Amino acid sequence: MSSRIFQNVVDQLSEASQTTIGVMDAEGCVVSCANTALIGERWPECASLIASNPENVTTYDGKLFFPLKGWNSTFGFSVFVEGTDSQSVALCRMAQVSLSFTKSYYEEKHDRATFVKNIITDNILPGDIYIRAKELHFQTELPRAVFLVRQRGHADVAVVELLQSMFSDHQQEFVISVNETDIAVVCQVSPETTGEDLTQIGCNIEERLKAELFARTTIGIGTISEHLRELADSYKEAQVAIEVGKVFDTEKTVINYENLGIGRLIYQLPTTLCEIFLSEVFKKNSIDTLDQETLFTINMFFENSLNVSETSRKLFVHRNTLVYRLEKIKKLTGLDLREFDDAIIFKVALMVKKYLSSRENRMI
Repeated sequence: MSSRIFQNVVDQLSEASQTTIGVMDAEGCVVSCANTALIGERWPECASLIASNPENVTTYDGKLFFPLKGWNSTFGFSVFVEGTDSQSVALCRMAQVSLSFTKSYYEEKHDRATFVKNIITDNILPGDIYIRAKELHFQTELPRAVFLVRQRGHADVAVVELLQSMFSDHQQEFVISVNETDIAVVCQVSPETTGEDLTQIGCNIEERLKAELFARTTIGIGTISEHLRELADSYKEAQVAIEVGKVFDTEKTVINYENLGIGRLIYQLPTTLCEIFLSEVFKKNSIDTLDQETLFTINMFFENSLNVSETSRKLFVHRNTLVYRLEKIKKLTGLDLREFDDAIIFKVALMVKKYLSSRENRMI
């Protein structure tokens, strides 16, 4: 961290208080001071005292020292004030507040993890991405993947720590706490990485969290971004994967955006359009007239690729019984599920109905 970031603030504070104020780093080297003659001096014994008691004011050689706080919680710098009386204590604490803010602002502005967080949350202008990336020596054109880990039930801070241990390359891997329940993992991948590879990584994350912390999670996976500016899109895709999965793949806990299929299209449709579609498809009778046994038969028929013989075997019914049920469905809905086009329409209609039901439940 550059000493000039502190120097301007130190000069103003010293001039206002008519007292010598400065900043010392973790090794005991004075990096900024109103008395420029002290810059470069080393007080390693003082640094050791501060590190052993970082929460309180430390007295050393007629001066008061207090660690600066910032975005990075580790001890890195301390403010010091000439004098040891009560007025010096108050001044030292006030200087600590001011310089801590300066330090925090600098770290937040230039720290790589914060930079990545600003990208995925759309908290930075596209043009500024190139400028910041150059300042941080951050490669813009590399394949990167975004995994969104959402905790279900009680949120545990230990999840962040475990993920950080799993993705410990701070130059290319970032574990970012987005909110109380959501944690984004951004990591570089090889150009040959496939969607199946990403899903396997997601499964490994889930298994590790479950085994070590008994954490219940849902993990959404976005598509691979080839450029830094595409990370925001990948993060949004991971969010959509989780939301669509809650509607159409309730049993899955690791959902890849690439595998959502038609579900992601339906999820983005207006509810009014969905309702119109259902009314047009089921002109004879509403889809609600179908009982649970009939719906189970239909879903089993779809799962077995419209194969009557295989479906009847799975349902433990005679083939003619299944044909009778399919004829009954045709009379009720006007759709013959043995015909490919009708089957597609019916399958989409079932998904649309499921989507509308999830929206209604969310509003309750």
